Amino acid sequence: MKINKIKFQNFRIYKGENEILLTPNSSKNISIIAGKNGFGKTTFLTSLIWVFYGKMMSEVEEKYKKDIKNSGGYDKFIRTLLNRAVKTDYENNEKTSPVFSVEIELKDILIPFIPCKSVVIKRSYDFKSDSEELKIFIDGLENELTKEVGYEVFINDFILPREIAKFFFFDAEKIVSLAEAKSKSELKNLSKAYSEVLGIKKYEDLKKNLETLLTKLRRDGASPAQQTKLFELTDTESELIKLIDFNQDKQANIDREISSYKITSDSIQEKLIREGNGVTLEELQKMKSERNILKEESTEIKNKLKKLMDIAPLVIAGKKLVQLKEQLISEQNANNTSLDKVTLVKELNSFTATLLKKLETLNLDIKAKSSVEDIIKKTISEKESLKSHDTSDIILLDYTTEQFRSFDAVFNNIKGTFSSQFNSVVQEEKNNRILLFKVYNQIKQAEARKDNPLAKKLREEKTETENRITILTLDKGKLIEEYDSLNSRLASTRKVLSEYEKNFKLAETDQKKFVVTEKLLIKINEIIKKIKEDKKYSLQKSIMLGLRKIMHKNDFIYNVRVNVVDDVMDIDLLDKNDDVIDKDSLSKGEQQLYATALLKALVDESGIKFPVFIDSPLQKFDKYHSKNIIKEFYPAISEQVVLFPLLEKELSELEYDYLKPNVNKVFVIENNNNGSSFKPYPVDQLFTHLKQEQDVYAN
Repeated sequence: MKINKIKFQNFRIYKGENEILLTPNSSKNISIIAGKNGFGKTTFLTSLIWVFYGKMMSEVEEKYKKDIKNSGGYDKFIRTLLNRAVKTDYENNEKTSPVFSVEIELKDILIPFIPCKSVVIKRSYDFKSDSEELKIFIDGLENELTKEVGYEVFINDFILPREIAKFFFFDAEKIVSLAEAKSKSELKNLSKAYSEVLGIKKYEDLKKNLETLLTKLRRDGASPAQQTKLFELTDTESELIKLIDFNQDKQANIDREISSYKITSDSIQEKLIREGNGVTLEELQKMKSERNILKEESTEIKNKLKKLMDIAPLVIAGKKLVQLKEQLISEQNANNTSLDKVTLVKELNSFTATLLKKLETLNLDIKAKSSVEDIIKKTISEKESLKSHDTSDIILLDYTTEQFRSFDAVFNNIKGTFSSQFNSVVQEEKNNRILLFKVYNQIKQAEARKDNPLAKKLREEKTETENRITILTLDKGKLIEEYDSLNSRLASTRKVLSEYEKNFKLAETDQKKFVVTEKLLIKINEIIKKIKEDKKYSLQKSIMLGLRKIMHKNDFIYNVRVNVVDDVMDIDLLDKNDDVIDKDSLSKGEQQLYATALLKALVDESGIKFPVFIDSPLQKFDKYHSKNIIKEFYPAISEQVVLFPLLEKELSELEYDYLKPNVNKVFVIENNNNGSSFKPYPVDQLFTHLKQEQDVYAN
């Protein structure tokens, strides 16, 4: 399917009738529609969403849902699409038709059971009568089949389902939302789109229909008395579901507010930095707290140093300390020797007394006995009078054993670990002093400009913004608690309802239908599970292939894992250690690369042949990745690709040269007082036109 031409009439900035002829080419699939900011590139995409989906456009993208809500509903939003000049002329009673429309012609379209060459879709709105009209022509004629199924249903079922339109009409700068989705509601919304793209939704719809049929059959068996209780339970279930949906909407709104305030806070911080004072009051308090901690550490370090300095004189003593140690050892040895002599004398005396006693048993004569006693006593006397003439035995200090042990411990400490301890404490003190000096300087600089009126005002605004973020975060926390409570009540109600329904007696025919439906439901659940598993691995492979083609760092993302849990599908990026990479840690450019690869994989897996429209195509990419995107992504994403670049910013001349072999048509959006219009250019003259325009302004 390709788009041949698009015609605008009074749609926003496109005043009057403006037609753009794309004329698809099988060998060159890219068309360029360039224009300056505010000339109508985004309006172009909005017009396409509107012509296809009308009041259902809010289901395509959050942006349109928000625009419609801010306008006060679709009926008021649609009146903002009329060109302002035309609206003014009409309100001034000038003869102007206050009608705007968008018409699109599709070629090479395949519709089951309807052979055709072209399909034209035209949606218009009459400001005067406040009426919207949609027409579909197949080969120039209205078709009964399209009328029978309904035009809106025909577009959704045979052209492009609105649930996946975001993957074919997208702002490349904003698709990072795919990489940032984290909350359960965001993941559920994405999962719905994934299911549609991957062809799972039709099976899930069939499953829901079977579940509804089972519920209907079960409840038809309720008696009149049981119907009252049944209605109470179903009403409670319905109310809880509404409250849960309302709660999720409020959470989503808070998330958007928090995101907005964070952007504001970052912007204020940048202004503070430019003012030379990017320090908030909280950061200043944190620095002062750090200063106090460092001061306490400094006191502790000085106490440790003081203890070490008490030992320093002993270290300085050096050789004298060694001599002291030797003297003390000598004295200790002398004391030990003295103790040994006393013990020896006692032992000898005891031995002598025993020996003399034993001599009496020998019956010696008096003279012999006297001689033996004299010899023994003389020997003992010599031993008692024995004295050492060694100088080391001279007692100078007379340390007790406990005092000697204390000195020995100090001596061993000095000889062993003192040096390393002292150096460590000195280095610790030095580091502490440097950090303390740094913090003092930071505090001084922060407080030096505290009286700057602009910086003061900015700090106040930042504080208010941060406080608002805190309040919103607390509000969200309460909503989460409420959400959990509501879910618990809903689960409890459904359990009671399920148990209650078991008491209903089904008619015989309904019982047979119930059994058949249950069997079908089991089979369809198995089919869905199998399809999801198959698609999961296929999608993983496609995403990884896309990343390898367009990412400059080949080893950054090593693998991709698609997780399917119940009705939620999520995608993990893995590093070479098989650890999950936090998508928040990716730069905006990397997030856009990932989202781009995901889009390419989804479009490939969908099998849907539809043109892809890309606004801000190279906004966040560096020159290396831009080259990969231009060569590998855009030519392959679809049989027809339409890019809306801002020349020299989102598409340089060098990048255009890479793209040129695949370019079929080139248009420049020009603007004057009457509105915007399209001017075609030869493919090789796009930047020639730009240079000519710059020369005109230069002169």
